[in-house]
Parts: sequence; structure tokens; C-alpha cells
Amino acid sequence: MLEQVLKDGIERGHLRLERADGRVRDFGAGTPAGVLQLHDNRAERRVIADPDFMLGQTYMDALWSTPDLRGLLAVLMSNFAHEQATGAKWATQQLLRPLQQWNRRAASRRNVAHHYDLDKQLFRRFLDSDMQYSCAYWPAGTADLETAQAQKRALIRRKLCLSPGQSVLDIGCGWGGLAIELAEQAGAQVVGLTLSEAQARVAWDRVRARGLEDQVDIRLQDYRDVPERFDRIVSVGMFEHVGVQYYDAYFAGVRDHLTPEGIALIHTIGRLARPGVTNPWIRRYIFPGGYIPALSEVTAAVERQRLATTDLEVLRLHYGYTLAEWFRRFQAVRDDVVAEKGERFCRMWEFYLAVSEAAFYYRGLVVFHLQLTREPAAAPITRDYLHETAHTGA
Repeated sequence: MLEQVLKDGIERGHLRLERADGRVRDFGAGTPAGVLQLHDNRAERRVIADPDFMLGQTYMDALWSTPDLRGLLAVLMSNFAHEQATGAKWATQQLLRPLQQWNRRAASRRNVAHHYDLDKQLFRRFLDSDMQYSCAYWPAGTADLETAQAQKRALIRRKLCLSPGQSVLDIGCGWGGLAIELAEQAGAQVVGLTLSEAQARVAWDRVRARGLEDQVDIRLQDYRDVPERFDRIVSVGMFEHVGVQYYDAYFAGVRDHLTPEGIALIHTIGRLARPGVTNPWIRRYIFPGGYIPALSEVTAAVERQRLATTDLEVLRLHYGYTLAEWFRRFQAVRDDVVAEKGERFCRMWEFYLAVSEAAFYYRGLVVFHLQLTREPAAAPITRDYLHETAHTGA
């Protein structure tokens, strides 16, 4: 059955299937190219029955291997990724979405802890030195991850149009890198929010090490519980954890926490296609409660909360390049991680990085930058200010 699916489906690139009994079949030709080595017949049955979940599950269970995981996923996703659920299946998916995105306060803390409270040394091993765990920015000529992440922070800083002394709320501040940058480079007063105790500890240590205690306040706090108003709001890589049924509450919070002349910048993964559902393997093992929105879902909620969209940028392929670099760095330290966390964890993590990269190339995933205001005149009326120093990291 698997051979028939591959024969019918491989129209782009080449895939070699190596069975456990030694038989070998080739499908297609050219690039991309990949090899699927089956170690157990159970893998075939499970993947055919539920490919979205079982491809990752059977890889974790070591039922199949490949000498080039990124190459294999490129072949599979470039040929099989464009099918959209229709009819009753699509309707069922939409009905299940609220349960899959249950992100009330207690659930949000549990979901964040599941991923972000992992050993900080794991993240230090494959992220850049500033521990930016979100899409970097890769203008032409960018050669390394450190530069690309610095350019991302600088681009966000420009979009916030900051003046010294202005207050900033950083919703989902991670390990504090952006909050520190806004304080040091723009003279801002920053409140950084996270629900991860591990992230909060690291962020506070970094703030103290830079002597920024008077400018940066890291809080272990839900964005729904913040009492103050701010001149600026920024949120990078957090909106994916909100859930569609909470979008109105989220953007109402953005509006209520902005001063009348305030500016917000929301950086989130998005999908170019219509609304969908989270991949079940990703939801189970990586981001419980997570969801990647269609632009129509985001802008509709923005409009309902009477916010003005003063700038919108779609960053295409940038996250694919970022994930490729994360995967390369993880592979360089893989043996150390195996010694600490085991082979199964490493197979889970590398599959997550590789399949996520492929999704940005073949499944229409992008990053949205939404600049929002309460008053349309609050932001500049041209985009010149965004690009004058875009290639310098300034």
C-alpha cells in the first residue's frame, strides 16, 4: 500500500524506499531527494493510517530512519502537503479547534511549561547567543544566525518608533533578549511577561548582569492580569499560543493597555491558506494548545476590537532559514543531548525542527508583522523609517 501511495504521489524529486527485508524501490527523479529506511513493518501500516501523526511518532519510536531527515521531509511535503481537508472532515476539524486550543489561565501555564521549562541548556545549545527563539530576519547578504537575529530585533525596534523613556510591554518576553535591547538601544522602560518560570529566572539574571534593574521588569504574569497602560506593546512568538477563541480578549487587552497614541507590534507565525488545525503530532509533543492563524482570523479580531492596522509585513522563508540553522546546530551537539535526555527525545526534537522548516517551504507558513494603533495617525505615514538602516542592524 505504501509503495502505491508513493508511486501515485511522487511527482517532484526522488524518494528511495528501503524495506526491512532488503527490498529497494525508487520513485521519481531529480531533487529534492530523500531515503526512507523502514526497520519494522508496523511503520508502514501506521503511517498509511494516520500520516499527520504517525510519521513523527514512528520516527520517535525508531521504526524508520534516514540519512538526511531534512531531505526526506522535503520530498514528502513538497508532494503531499497541499491537500486541504474538505467537506465533513473540514467541518469536524473546525468543531474540534476550541478543545485543541484550550488556553485559559491555568491551561496556558501548563502548556508553556511543557515546552519552555525544558532544560535551558538545551536551548543554549542550538539558539544564538541572545537566545532568540523566534524567526530571524535574513536580508540579502546575511551570513549567520547571530546577525540575522540582531537584524530581527532591530527591525522590531524600528517598527515600534520608540523614544527614550517610553514604556513598553513585552508580552511573552522569552529569555529577555528583546527587552534588554529595547532598554539599551532605545532607552525604554520595559515590562517583560512570561509564564515560564525557567525563562523568568534566566531573563532576570541577564537583566541584573547588564545593570538594567531600573529599566527592565521581568514578571511571571499572564497578559490578561496586567494593570498598567504602555506607550508601546510588543509580542514576539507568543500569539501562536493564544487560541482563536481568545483572540478578541487578546486584542482587547492590547487596546486597553495602549496609551491613546501608542503603537503595538505583533510578530506571529501565520498561514497563507484558510484557517486550519494544528498538526496532531506537534500538538501532542511540542506545543499543546498552540495554533497558527490565517491572516483572516487575525485581522477580523483586530477590527472587532477597533484597532487600526498601520503596517503589515509578511516574512516569507525567513523562518525556514532560521530552522535550518537551528537543526544544523542541534546536530552538532546531538551526542551530548542523547547522553543527557536519550535517543527518543533527540529524535522527537530533530523531527520537530526539520518538519517545521519544511512547513515554511511547502505548507504556506509565514511570519506576520502587524503594527497596530488605537489612532491611525500614531504611526508614520510612510515606510521609509523601516528601511533606512535595515542592513546595518542599527
